[in-house]
Order: sequence, then C-alpha cells, then structure tokens
Amino acid sequence: MTSPSPARILEVGMAFWPAKVLLSAVELGLFSSLGTGSLTGPELVEALALHPRANPDFFDTLVALGFLERDGDGEGARYRNTEETGLFLDRAQAGYIGGFLEMANDRLYPFWGDLAEALRTGAPQNEIKATGAPMFEELYAEPERLEQFMAAMSGISAGNFQALAERFDFSPYRSLCDVGGASGLLSTLVARRHPHLHCTTADLPPATAIAARRIAAEGLADRIDAVPLDFFADPLPKADVITMGLILHDWNLEKKLQLVRAAYEALPEGGAFIVVEHLIDDARRSNAFGLMMSLNMLIEFGDAFDFTGADFDRWCREAGFRRTEVIPLGGPASAGVAYK
Repeated sequence: MTSPSPARILEVGMAFWPAKVLLSAVELGLFSSLGTGSLTGPELVEALALHPRANPDFFDTLVALGFLERDGDGEGARYRNTEETGLFLDRAQAGYIGGFLEMANDRLYPFWGDLAEALRTGAPQNEIKATGAPMFEELYAEPERLEQFMAAMSGISAGNFQALAERFDFSPYRSLCDVGGASGLLSTLVARRHPHLHCTTADLPPATAIAARRIAAEGLADRIDAVPLDFFADPLPKADVITMGLILHDWNLEKKLQLVRAAYEALPEGGAFIVVEHLIDDARRSNAFGLMMSLNMLIEFGDAFDFTGADFDRWCREAGFRRTEVIPLGGPASAGVAYK
C-alpha cells in the first residue's frame, strides 16, 4: 500500500500557475507568432515585445507543460507549436479556440479570485459589483466586448455544435430555430451538414447584426435567417427543432422553466427541443467541468446553475414533452433532447 501523498493537493492548489502561463501565452499571441514555423528564444522575445527575462523560463515552462516543442538546447534552441496548439491556438487556423481563453483571462480569471465571497453571499462577482448592471446588459452595451464574448462562446462550442450536427438525426425535420444563437455558429454548422434544413438564428439585435454578417460571409444567407428576439418577452419562432446552446444554464430555475415551456409551445407535435450544455452526470460525481461551470454561473449570475440530464428530463416532462434522451458530444458536453 502506498503512503498518502500531498502531490494531488498541491497540483490543484497551485493550478493557477500553469493556467496563467497558458492564458498569458494566448494573450501575447505566442502560438500565432510561431504559426507553422519555429523561433529561438531571443527571436520570440523580439516578436512578442517581451523583456529578456522571459527567455528561457517562460518558453521552457510551456515546453514542460506540453504546449510547445523545442528542438535543441541552449541559446540556439528553436521553439514550435505542438500539433494541438498549432490547430487550436493559432489565430490563423479555422479551429482556433483561443477566444474562450482570451475571455477567461480578461474576465473570469479575476472574478474567480472572489469565489469564496460568492459561496458566502450567493451574489455574482463579475462586472455587476462595480457597475450594478447585469452581465448581459454590460456586454451588449459594448460592441467590442460583445464580439469577444461571442468569439469565446464560438470557441468553446464549435466542436460540440459540429458533433450535434453529425450525431443527431435531423432527417425528419425541415426547420430549425437556434434561440440565443449569438454569432449563428450552430445554425451555420447544422445547415452545412444538412442542406434540406432551413435555419433561423435568433438573439438580441446587436448579436443578430453580427450573426447576419457572418452568415453572409459563409454564403448561407439564403438558408439561414438572423432575426431579433428577446426570448423572455417574445414568443419563440415556430420551427420543427428548437435549439439552445449554453443558454439554459445562464438562468435561475424559474427562467429555465419559462424557456422550456416556450420551446414546447413553439414546436409542432413530433418536434424536438435540443439543449447543448455541460450536463452534469446524474450522480454528480464525475463531470468536474460541468460542476465548475455551475460555480462559474454562481460567479456570473448568482442564482444561475448547471444541471443534470435527470433535471432536464423532469423539467421537460412537466412542460408536456413525452420523452428525453442525452447524446454525448465529446468531453464534458452533451445534448439534452426532448421530444414533443
């Protein structure tokens, strides 16, 4: 029998060290500067406008953490992206997910420093502490921050939305409405995969304007409509499939139930309501990311929370849906599907 070790405690307790190293590298554009090439430490210092003290500690830490590869040792060693950082953290690549990490670095990192206060008070720890304005009101009032937030959501959601487009059987349906569709990413990915579908992405006007531009740039304006919607004030557009990607977890139970009922009312008999979320396992033991996302909702909103597949089933059956299922999408994310 091995003796107890404090290694795991120290690893988690000091996890802000590697997190901030990676987040800083993304902020500085290090992975994008490397692209498909390689640079020496002094060349990276010059390219990123860093102090010489950054070399070699910062770059070698990224090597030790597995985010960079290094050819050779010493002054002439050359650093390059790993396969993963080259695909996902180089802004020139289609798979770039750094937008979410940029937002995490700019917003979430300092807010999470007040987690203990959130746990003591149940109050949000984000911009509302300084301004008194709710998070979404703040975001939608500042176009640059809204663009950053939407890029972040695209980064964390793209793989999940693509998996949904591939794993859910859309063949019986002819129309889809993505509620809270932000940049229109879900509609774009589903429309590409299923040419028979006509899609609508619906959100508040500032987001809809961004979505319309991106949909046009994708050449899909004839198959995807971008329409303004306040989903708590307006009835949802009618469609065979109603989707919500990372929407339900933003709200308290009362508003969650309001959205579930609104989806039920917008669907025809036989229609499907799909939520893409980091659904917590029913036993609440294994999906640590989903549980931490729920803590993030505490920090962002106070009374918002993430939920289990069993929770989703119960809420949907109470609204009138006949059955539900959970479709794993990859990593901690799943699709909860309710059939009317």
